[in-house]
Amino acid sequence: MASRKSRKPKRDRRFTDRTPLSYDFEVFRAGTLDLDEVDLSKKVPDKKGADAEILELQEKLFELQVRYWLEKRRAVFVFEGWDAAGKGGAIKRMTALMDPRGYKVWPIAAPGEEERAHHYLWRFATRMPARGTLAIFDRSWYGRVLVERVEGFATEPEWQRAYDEINAFERMHTDDGVTMAKFFLHIDQNEQLERFKQREKDPIRNFKIGDDDWRNRKRWKDYAAAYQDMFDRTHRPDAPWVIVPANDKRHARLTVLRSAIEALDR
Repeated sequence: MASRKSRKPKRDRRFTDRTPLSYDFEVFRAGTLDLDEVDLSKKVPDKKGADAEILELQEKLFELQVRYWLEKRRAVFVFEGWDAAGKGGAIKRMTALMDPRGYKVWPIAAPGEEERAHHYLWRFATRMPARGTLAIFDRSWYGRVLVERVEGFATEPEWQRAYDEINAFERMHTDDGVTMAKFFLHIDQNEQLERFKQREKDPIRNFKIGDDDWRNRKRWKDYAAAYQDMFDRTHRPDAPWVIVPANDKRHARLTVLRSAIEALDR
């Protein structure tokens, strides 16, 4: 009896390395954003005029929040920056006239026991906004490539691969219709030192300054290098970074408000 010739299994041609739906992150050229090129001397020339414009922009943001609710759209704003750069103040001005039912501010600290039992992005995935709402992150998943990198809480392979993990995480949401913008509030060392001293003297705000802040300040160059790598690896058209000169607080708040409106009004 003649034996049948063995047949080679047919190759499944549906999936290849050139599958059209696979993610290919478009990232702006490295060096597009550069901390060393930021003009920190920018100040508002007219404080009263700036305060009036802030109010106008806040009203516009409220209008956009209502539109997002009616259209069931979602938005995410990420805030990173040096200690005492003014992230909290900028967020406060952003949300001043918003309906509190339509947004959530997430202050991010070190992960808890349950959060450490999961992938580091898990705790952020559970905080992304529902349809019709906005989420604002006061620090974020970028801690993996910032404090965890600099302080040694993540191994080099862990934080090196995190750039692609973060790009995939953000792209997953922007592809699903989420508007996303990321702000980095930038100050110089002299301004930071002055703000640290002011906080220590202020009985209401001295809870904002601690040993960690002074320790981080000693590693300024390490953090600056980590910030630059973050911009070079994760500044994308669908989720861009905005470096905000923040030595002057009013200028910083105006920049954040204008940029937030531009992002939402697309």
